[in-house]
Amino acid sequence: MENYSINSDILEIQGLDISESSIYPVFFAVLFFYITLLISNFGVLILIITEKSLHQPMYLLFCNLSGNNLFGNTVLLPCLLSDMFASKKLTTYAQCATQAFCSHIFGSASHMILIIMAIDRYVAICNPLRYTAIMTTKTIVKLSVSAWGVSIVLVAILLGLTIRLSRCRYIILNAYCDNASLFKLSCEDVYINNLYGLVFTAVLFGSSIGCIVVTYLRIAMICWTKKSKELNNRALQTCGSHLLVFIIMLWTGFLTIILHRFPITHI
Repeated sequence: MENYSINSDILEIQGLDISESSIYPVFFAVLFFYITLLISNFGVLILIITEKSLHQPMYLLFCNLSGNNLFGNTVLLPCLLSDMFASKKLTTYAQCATQAFCSHIFGSASHMILIIMAIDRYVAICNPLRYTAIMTTKTIVKLSVSAWGVSIVLVAILLGLTIRLSRCRYIILNAYCDNASLFKLSCEDVYINNLYGLVFTAVLFGSSIGCIVVTYLRIAMICWTKKSKELNNRALQTCGSHLLVFIIMLWTGFLTIILHRFPITHI
């Protein structure tokens, strides 16, 4: 990859080179995953909207999470599927920046929604008598709007610092566009980008991990001291799926960071 000053708005994506023998299995695996994701998340949304008994604060959070999953994966997966059969994967800088913005919003909002869900489960299990007074629909709406608003502002700053840079490269060494892929196109000093990105990631991951650890330790202590089989079952049922989703999100985030440090170029 040559380094020279360019003015072209066209970028080439070379982050995932799939061999001819693997392209159809990979394509159908990703397509199956995407269709399953669409059906399951739309199913959750329709069920919650149509079933009046589910019009409760906790299920508003499930709506948030399902809507965010649809948004984030629809931004990424259809483009990935179409690029698999392209001999040369081209995109414009504006399209790439838009995808990067949306993908980072998806990741950031997911972590923040999971933090709110952890607080909701903590109040429901550790302070059930006051749950309806504390976690009202109005409170959940305010927390959800705050989660999306903070995500948009933080990611806008993240991408704003990158868009200001001039470009001397045109090749994206990633399967999709994200902030790190974009600022790697520049030959300017990207110290500020690296610093803000590091702080952004550390605060986001640190906040979500810290909140999950504190709330779940507190829930575990309550279950241990009360020794109630009913309470233990309720905690396991309500917290198990939440913890699984959080672990998947955490692993995905760490995997993205690792792949930027140690890119895979061929399958």
